[in-house]
Amino acid sequence: MFARLYAAALVGVQAHLVSCEVDIAPGLPRCVVVGLPDAAVHEAVERVWAACHNSGFQLPLAKVRVNLAPADLRKTGPRFDLAMALAILAAHQQGQLQPSHLEGWLALGELAMDGGLRPVRGVILSLLAAKGLGITKILLPRENWAEARLIEGLELYPLDTLAQGIALLGGSEFPPALNLPPKPLGLEPAPAAPQLSEDLAWVKGQLAARRGLEICAAGGHHMLMLGSPGSGKTMLAKCLPGIMPPLPAAEALEVTAIHTAKRRGPGELLLQPPFRTPTSNISLAGLVGSFEPGEVTLAHRGVLFMDEFPEFRRDCLEALRAPLERGEVEIARAQLHVRYPCRFTLIAAMNPCPCGYWGDGQRECQCRPSQRLRYFNRLSGPLLDRIDLQLHVARPPLEELLEEGRGESSAAVAQRVAKALAIQRERGVRNAFMSPPQTRRYCPLDQESRRYLSHFGQRQGLSGRVKDRLLRTARTIADLAQRSRIELGDLAQALEFRALDRFIALA
Repeated sequence: MFARLYAAALVGVQAHLVSCEVDIAPGLPRCVVVGLPDAAVHEAVERVWAACHNSGFQLPLAKVRVNLAPADLRKTGPRFDLAMALAILAAHQQGQLQPSHLEGWLALGELAMDGGLRPVRGVILSLLAAKGLGITKILLPRENWAEARLIEGLELYPLDTLAQGIALLGGSEFPPALNLPPKPLGLEPAPAAPQLSEDLAWVKGQLAARRGLEICAAGGHHMLMLGSPGSGKTMLAKCLPGIMPPLPAAEALEVTAIHTAKRRGPGELLLQPPFRTPTSNISLAGLVGSFEPGEVTLAHRGVLFMDEFPEFRRDCLEALRAPLERGEVEIARAQLHVRYPCRFTLIAAMNPCPCGYWGDGQRECQCRPSQRLRYFNRLSGPLLDRIDLQLHVARPPLEELLEEGRGESSAAVAQRVAKALAIQRERGVRNAFMSPPQTRRYCPLDQESRRYLSHFGQRQGLSGRVKDRLLRTARTIADLAQRSRIELGDLAQALEFRALDRFIALA
């Protein structure tokens, strides 16, 4: 007897529909799983057999072959347990279950030995793949139900046990609450979580850094802050989420789906842009990803904050070049070839030298010039070319820190950022992510500004990439001022945010 039920395989942040095919034939009692399964899928046989037995169903005393098609797609994890158990019992015609009852269904879930169901990762991605192929009837663990309800147009049947799935598909009496599909939530945003970021109102001084953060949030530009220990670089970075507006519904669903590929989802849309803070001892796979998405992908549509930037491994730093430029990372392994989205905003912080006090004005630097040059040379020129804003964050005087009163709040800055973002959404592209043709179209310069940029570019030896990034930064500054065209002052302000070039020249 033959039976088929659909499941879904997760490869990176993409889900692929998998046909779980079961054939029962005369022979010695055994179960064979084929279709490029990993160890967790091979071990599913023991979980399925124990769950079926403890749920009161008879297992076939014959040869059972399970094929997970397509056979050349790598299958990982326990997500196929429920589909395998239901297909085996349908092929054996247990619990009034027939192979025809499985048509048009998709099943996800890990089985416990007692027949209970445990949640799995990547449910949103799996349901989007199923919906795209016309499969709308879904069996899944109850603990995955909340996140699954974010997808419209599906009939969701949350289960607690394998026996409930058999009863539902077999057509026997079933509790009404589980027999009726839940009302989908659609893409209506859930109430926003409390904002846990720092408030710019508590930042004393640092006018240039505050302005840089505003430009960064408005246009999505990458930023590097250079300053002595205690100058406020980390606090400034933590202020950035507070001035970034919530994600639109479509982007929020995209971000939520990516995060559910790493862990079970929260049951609501992640409206706030992600804020990821990897440490300097992170591996290359942990940063850019491998079989699972890395930090750059988990920061998609949000912020990646890398403190002590030069202390990261050289291969990790150089691996950032492609993600910063293209907004995606490509991973090629022997049995893996995936692309991960990573359209994030990089915020990096570093000291001006190994001891941290070169140019501080309050403490004397203990480093030799050769040490400072070696420290700066940890950051390659091509990597720095991709960072639009390079700020020198000076340590504020103690008197200024002790002053009463507060500065402009994050809420006030966020309003200007939201207006600038609205202009960019009308264009259809964030300023930092413009292609070269879009840069020519949306960032035209008058004759005076072109002469100024040409003179500055020749004096500093700017590359074509840096020139385009300067234009995009100037476009963001003009958007914040609600101007339709870039003025000379906008371009001059964008050029002022290239402080690291001057620091390296002085080192």
